[in-house]
Amino acid sequence: MSRFAFFPIASLLLLINAPAGAWGELGHRLVGELAQRQLTPEANARVRELLRTEPVPTLAAIAMWADQMRTSDPERFKATGGWHYVNIQEKSCRFVASRDCPDGACVLGAIDAQTRLLRDSSQPVEVRRDALKFIVHFVGDVHQPLHSSNRPDKGANEFEISLRTDIPPEEYARERYKNGIMGTNLHAVWDYYVLASAKLTLGEYADRLAAAPRSSTPQSSPEDWARESCKLIDRRALYPRSHKMNAKYLNKMRPLAEKRVVQAADRLARLLNEIFASHSAPR
Repeated sequence: MSRFAFFPIASLLLLINAPAGAWGELGHRLVGELAQRQLTPEANARVRELLRTEPVPTLAAIAMWADQMRTSDPERFKATGGWHYVNIQEKSCRFVASRDCPDGACVLGAIDAQTRLLRDSSQPVEVRRDALKFIVHFVGDVHQPLHSSNRPDKGANEFEISLRTDIPPEEYARERYKNGIMGTNLHAVWDYYVLASAKLTLGEYADRLAAAPRSSTPQSSPEDWARESCKLIDRRALYPRSHKMNAKYLNKMRPLAEKRVVQAADRLARLLNEIFASHSAPR
């Protein structure tokens, strides 16, 4: 992937009252859990050393940190809000860095910049620790199709949905759930409801996905991951014909969402295994 000039700048969030990160808590933690299962012993040791001050020093446990800053560090969250997604301005899904990611302020620029920080053993351990946390989250983000969109609706945040569901909403949205109907948007459906509809715990879901037969994940760059996501929007008809939705849509889309979670985990593990293969331990 091309190198970006990178500056932490304030960015507008996708939608003020919606979560910025893809997949919601379950999806992000699945990516972290499945990736950690694929780490080499050396990479696993380096990860645990970097995260030694965390209450739980695992990739799954820190996978939501970049979103949790919304309440723990609002100013930093505001400054990094644009790092969670990329708006591609061509129907072909062709990414142009100068146009689609000015100053590196998109998910691709963020992955690039944070990867360089994590690779640099001369950086303070706190900087490398945060870089690891960002990478775990952003690799998950870029695999959620609506975080790499070529449509002018803020990643489907402006595509309103009336969802009939028995799945309790996330806390921030509880006031919009009435009589079994959730007033939401397509982005939130993909962030939360598609995977939540499996009604599995993190451990159960991770075990099921890890055991399922599947083809190998292609080796590619973050730009390729974003292009894949963008193209899936039309190829797999993510936008429903009706704004009224029920479990039929969730069940139809869940295998695709699971595939993207598995691909994100595979690629995250490869990236971390490569970074930690020959670098010195954190200072």
